[in-house]
Amino acid sequence: MGGKRLYRTEYQYKMLCGVCGGIAEYFDIDPTLVRVGWVIAAFMGSLGIWAYIICAIIMPKKSDIYPGY
Repeated sequence: MGGKRLYRTEYQYKMLCGVCGGIAEYFDIDPTLVRVGWVIAAFMGSLGIWAYIICAIIMPKKSDIYPGY
């Protein structure tokens, strides 16, 4: 099973749970842009907050997908 996998980043690359960092790595964009998008979504309604919490629970950590990371 090759290809890209969606995961949460760890260690120095994460701020809260690593969700934004993982999404940024998956789409190969700057993590700051993803974080700003989440903040805007959170201020527009509670959907952004709930989506972040759900992603933090569901998305696996990078070390779970790539052992030895």
